[in-house]
Parts: sequence; structure tokens; C-alpha cells
Amino acid sequence: MPTQTATTGNLENAQRIAIAQIRYTAEHNAPCRGLVEGFKLAKGEKRLDVPKVAQASANDLVDGVDMVDSEDIGLTTTELSTNEVGLKFVITKKLIRQFNEDVFKVVGRQMGDAMARKLDTDIIALFSGFSNALGADNASILTKWAAGCVAFGKANKFPSPISFIHHPNCIAYLAQQTAAIGMTYYAGILQGLSEDLVRNFWKLSMGGVNFFEDGNIAKIGATDSGYGAIFSKNALCYIESEALTVEREYDASLRGWEVVITSDYGVFELDDGYGASCRYEIGSLATTS
Repeated sequence: MPTQTATTGNLENAQRIAIAQIRYTAEHNAPCRGLVEGFKLAKGEKRLDVPKVAQASANDLVDGVDMVDSEDIGLTTTELSTNEVGLKFVITKKLIRQFNEDVFKVVGRQMGDAMARKLDTDIIALFSGFSNALGADNASILTKWAAGCVAFGKANKFPSPISFIHHPNCIAYLAQQTAAIGMTYYAGILQGLSEDLVRNFWKLSMGGVNFFEDGNIAKIGATDSGYGAIFSKNALCYIESEALTVEREYDASLRGWEVVITSDYGVFELDDGYGASCRYEIGSLATTS
């Protein structure tokens, strides 16, 4: 008597395949947008010029003697413009009918994550452009090095709020040596920042400087180090002409939908003197003795 197995003849095709709930590729946090200056272009505007004036100096005077020297305003401007960023999915009617879940919801999450990661890495790419460079390759951040970075920012008059941001492995190495502030003492720590955007990425505070982690910071070439930064909110900026926009368009001949997400923005170094790159090791931490 023949034995009917699960793979006999076409019996395999008669069996229903159960599909578990779809899983997503894990994304790192993306806190940089909440730590920099933000600008918005109004309708009809193509560029924004941000002015800055130089520092004036006061002099000692002598009674009855006219002042000879005069000060220069020293106005400089930074030109900010935007470029479009986006991505597209093509979803056929057949896929929509046969897919186990809401395919539009699935790709919507993928698109949102991709755009957030793109903006975050665009801002991270600015870190290495600071003229001030702290840290070094093969240097794991110690408490005294972190304190040195904080002191550098204070000594060079970085305006508050000041943020230090680096890879989670770098921040974790630092946290091993410090008594990190618990959430019980969280209130008021993030003055001057959008707390709802960055509170999940805040780890500790040192000398009034908030330390954040960002897993989108990558290793430099074949090394185990990466560029983080310490900077004032006024050092870097994000300018937006159009916020995230999602559009659907049906293509009858293709029998499917084009789902497009776009944004029009730019990221810039606003003041080179208000920030410094911080190069430290970001390799995995030891998990055994």
C-alpha cells in the first residue's frame, strides 16, 4: 500500500502555507535632526541666507581724548538651499490581492525608515568637516577624554545647548566608567532641545553637555574608529522646503501602483567654530572577562 506523504504528487500544493507576521530589518535610532538648528523655506523661496556678525571689542579710554578706532560689523552669510530626496515602490494588483498583510503598510514603514536614515547619515557626514578635530584612531573614549571634549567646547565658547553624539559602542564604553544619570533625574536635562525627538537617545550628561548615541555612525575605512562630534545646536542646520510627502499613482498598463515618498531638504555646517569632530573606537565591547 503506498504511503501518502506531505510531498507525494500534488499533495504538497494542496497544503496551506502559514505566514507569520512580517518582520522588519532593524533600524538604528536617528537623533541628529533634533540636535541641530532647523529652518523652513516658505512658498516661492529657493534659498535662505543666514547672516552672522563678528565679535566687537571694547577699549580703555582716556578722559578728554577722542576715540580713534572704530569697529567693523564683519557680516558673513551662509547660503542654504535644498535638494530632493526620495524612493519608490511598484506594487502590482496581483501582489495586493495575494499578500498576507497590508502591503501598503509594510512599504510605508520601509520608506519612512529609509528617509529618516538618509537624513541622519547626511548630518553625520558633516561631522568630519569640522576644522576642530578631537580624539584619534585606536583611542577608546575614557571619562577624562570625554571631559576634555566638554572642556574644549566650553573653552571655545560653543553656545548652549551643546551635544556630544557617537556610536552606541563608544557611549557604552564611556558609560562603563561613569554613573549614568537614570530616568528619574531626566526632567530638565534637555533644555533647549526637542525632548520628544531625542529623549530615547540621551544617555548621560557631563558638565552641562548632553551625550547621545547614534548607531548610524559608521567605521572609517578598515579601522574600528568612527567620527562622532561635539557641537552647539547652532553649528549645524537642517533646512526644509517640503516635508515628507507620500503619493500613489495607478498605472493601468502595468496593473499596479507606484508609491513614492519624497522630501526636499538640505543639511549644512552653519558655524565651523561651534563644533569639533570626535574620533573614537566604535568596535564591539568585550562581553567576557
